[in-house]
Amino acid sequence: MSAQAKQYTILVVDDEPSIVDVLRYNLEKANFSVLVARDGEQALELTQARHPDLIVLDLMLPGIDGLEVCRSLRKEDNIPIIMLTARDEEIDRVVGLELGADDYVVKPFSTRELIARIKSVLRRAQASEIRDETTLQKGSLSMNLDKHEAHWDGQLLELSALEFALLETLIRNEGHVLTREQLISTVWGYDFFGDTRAVDTAVRRLRARLREANPLAADSVATVRGVGYRLDACE
Repeated sequence: MSAQAKQYTILVVDDEPSIVDVLRYNLEKANFSVLVARDGEQALELTQARHPDLIVLDLMLPGIDGLEVCRSLRKEDNIPIIMLTARDEEIDRVVGLELGADDYVVKPFSTRELIARIKSVLRRAQASEIRDETTLQKGSLSMNLDKHEAHWDGQLLELSALEFALLETLIRNEGHVLTREQLISTVWGYDFFGDTRAVDTAVRRLRARLREANPLAADSVATVRGVGYRLDACE
């Protein structure tokens, strides 16, 4: 089933009317249902009330800014988030990815590129929900693919869809080094527009989630300098 087999709902969070109008028009033309929030508080309220499938989130918002919205959302659920950032605000992009955003687009942006990224993120989230196997088990680490849950020694890991897909890829290739390019191809997809630094950021987030379950658990994700990452024995 493709990412457009059903009508997904996209929440656009931006306080610039011209951007909102362009995005609404082009997203609806691409068969998405569109919700709009003009500030961070309204974004949180709409997310709780309407449960959109994906959020396009501008970081520069009145009141509660986009980074705080992202942080609050990640405490509650794993709705995919694509950030809109200014061209020269790399630190915001890094912080946003660390907080759990799935992708980012730099302003000014092409609506075609943004829609392509939305479809890519939705495909990844959808694929994480459709599996032939029910569970994966490696030592203390277990993944229930039907329930989209991961545990370390029985403790639930709070993972985003991206982190879950990354962990699944690593566990399926336990003991084998995966390059950043291989991880991008498998986890993000061939149409991913970002660079390999996104892999490093996602791995740091995954390690943080593992560390919350057990201080030593993060060591199971090993860095192979100059190559990529490997999942070692999960004991």
